[in-house]
Amino acid sequence: MIEGLPNWISIIFLVVAIFTIVFFHITHGNPKKLTLAIVVIGVIQSLLAYSSFYLTLDGFPPRIAFILLPNLVLIIYGCLPKQIEWVVKNRNTNLITFLHTIRIPVEIVLLYLFLNGAVPELMSFHGRNFDILAGTTAPIIGFLFYKGKMSRRILLIWNFLGLGLILFILVNGIFSVPTPFQQFGFDQPNIALLYFPFVLLPAIVVPIVIYTHLSEIIRLKQDKVS
Repeated sequence: MIEGLPNWISIIFLVVAIFTIVFFHITHGNPKKLTLAIVVIGVIQSLLAYSSFYLTLDGFPPRIAFILLPNLVLIIYGCLPKQIEWVVKNRNTNLITFLHTIRIPVEIVLLYLFLNGAVPELMSFHGRNFDILAGTTAPIIGFLFYKGKMSRRILLIWNFLGLGLILFILVNGIFSVPTPFQQFGFDQPNIALLYFPFVLLPAIVVPIVIYTHLSEIIRLKQDKVS
């Protein structure tokens, strides 16, 4: 836990992380094995963070790679044709866009982490984090698509933009962690993601958001072709 950080910030984020998993589960046909795998990953990463594993900052490769690389492999695997076919078959396409509303409370948490010295300003919407735009527009986009008042083309463009926003702040966040590769936030580095429960942001929440965008983009482009 981060010393001096109000407990309510950690509690809100933990609720957001759990909600993200639950919503992903519900909108994908209640896949027990997949959801169990996500929960197991979350538990393992939480235990590592709680045991201060990620606080060793001078190793090579940086220990944060143990969060990022497995998720990269899983996302790539999840975008293979067989897995996308499963997504198309099981995903509730009318509801999945609403998942991105979780980016609103995430941005609020990041703001308070900045105010408490745990992340740099650039990771909040006071800095260069514009991801809240995806969160605030998600319920509007989702509602219009649900009502059949939005074209698949517009939804596709929105997913591309949302993916760009989340990748932009992810890169900024990674290079703000105090490792030998740090490029940003030297006056107030990104330490929050090294602690429980905030390790679940790069370990669970962000990968689910990225995969949701990517798989929707692939699905929508396939629909266009067909």
